Amino acid sequence: MRFLAEIPILALILASVALNASAQIFLRLSARGGIGGADAVPWAILLDLATRPALVGGLACYGFSVLLWIYVLSRAEASYAYPFLGLGFVIVALAGWLLLSEAMSLQRGLATVVIVFGVMWLART
Repeated sequence: MRFLAEIPILALILASVALNASAQIFLRLSARGGIGGADAVPWAILLDLATRPALVGGLACYGFSVLLWIYVLSRAEASYAYPFLGLGFVIVALAGWLLLSEAMSLQRGLATVVIVFGVMWLART
């Protein structure tokens, strides 16, 4: 992990947030295929889920984001790092709208802008 020590902490925080948001998008893509039918047996459902590339990718992104986040918390105060997790909401909302054709109402868009400004304000402290 010595190579991580040379990367600015803000870059590591943003990388962890981006990985976590990517995980959510991958998991959403995987869930779009549905989960089992009325007569599906549990082992068949598990096998189906385990072989979905989007699910595997989502879990991998999530796992890497957690490991990176633990490293971040070893170098930064939680009160500084944690607010950046709010950017995950922004990334997921935008990716859902742009990539998954999910609805983006004016109210949701404005709330997303408020989150961005709030995180920027906190980052300056």
